[in-house]
Amino acid sequence: MRNLVVLDAPSNLGLRPPAPGTVPGCYKLAGALREQGLLRRLGALEGGVVVPPRYDRGDWREGDGVFNAAALASYTRRLADRIEHHVRAGDFPVVLGGDCSIQLGASLALRRLGRYGLVAVDASPDFRHPGISDRIGAAGGEEVALATGRGQDDLTDLEGLKPYLRDEDLRFFGIRDAFREDADCLELAALKVPVVTVGHLREWGARTLARATAQSFGSGVVSGFWVHLDADVLDPSVMPAVDSPDPVGLLPGELVELLRPLLASPLCAGFNVTIYDPDLDPDGTAGALLTDIVVDAFARA
Repeated sequence: MRNLVVLDAPSNLGLRPPAPGTVPGCYKLAGALREQGLLRRLGALEGGVVVPPRYDRGDWREGDGVFNAAALASYTRRLADRIEHHVRAGDFPVVLGGDCSIQLGASLALRRLGRYGLVAVDASPDFRHPGISDRIGAAGGEEVALATGRGQDDLTDLEGLKPYLRDEDLRFFGIRDAFREDADCLELAALKVPVVTVGHLREWGARTLARATAQSFGSGVVSGFWVHLDADVLDPSVMPAVDSPDPVGLLPGELVELLRPLLASPLCAGFNVTIYDPDLDPDGTAGALLTDIVVDAFARA
C-alpha cells in the first residue's frame, strides 16, 4: 500500500482578484484543511510546502494573455519537481491548493514520467483558450486547455514537453448541465472527450461511472491518471466558499461515491484539491465538510 503524502501548493496565481486591491483567498485552503486534522485523519506523511511567488499582475491588461505567466511557469516547474519525486518513490501525493492552475504542476510531473490521463472533477472544464474565447487571462480557468497545448508557449511547452496531456486521456465529471452548450463543452464534445454532467452522474450512478473510468485507463496505453478536484463541483448550498458558486452541483455523498473508486485504483498516481476559499467561510463549516469528504474518499468501502 502506498504512503499518502500531503503536499501544500498554496498558489492563487491563476485567479482574478475578487475585488480591486485584494487577492484570492484560496491560498489558505491547505492551512484550513490541515487545521481540521487532515494529515492525522488520513494517516498521511508530511510533504511540506511549495511556496508560490507573490501575486502581482503588474500592468497586465485584457488581451495580454495569461497574467502571472512567468510566475506560473516557475511555480509549475518547482511543484512538478516535488510531485515527480513522490510518484517516483512510490508515494501517493495529496496536493492541497491553491487554485486550479496547480494542476499544471501535476500534469508536467507526470509528463516527465510518460503518458498519463486526467480525471477532472469540476463544475466547469477549465478548457478556455484563445481558439474559443477572447477573455484569456486567468490560468485557473484555462489549466486543462494549457496542459493539452492550447495557449501561449511559455506555459504550454515547458521543458519542450508539449502537450502534457492528450485530449483522448481526459475525463470530466460534475460539469453543470447548464454549461453543456458553452463553447468549451461543445469543443470537448466534438473531440469526443467524455464529459459527465451532474445530471448524467445521477442518472448512471457515480460509483459505476468511476469504476468504469478507472478501468478505461487500464489498457496499457497510459501509465495511470491523476484526479483533480475543484471544490466548486459541490452545490453552493453546502460549498458556498468558492469563487464561482454555480447552482445544481453535487452533494457530498455523491462526490465521495465518485472519488472513492478513482482514488482506490492502483492506476491513480495522485490527487489535488483546489478553490475552497476560507475567506468566504468565516465559521469554517465548508472547510470542515471538504475535509470530511477528502477523508471519506480515501476510506475503504
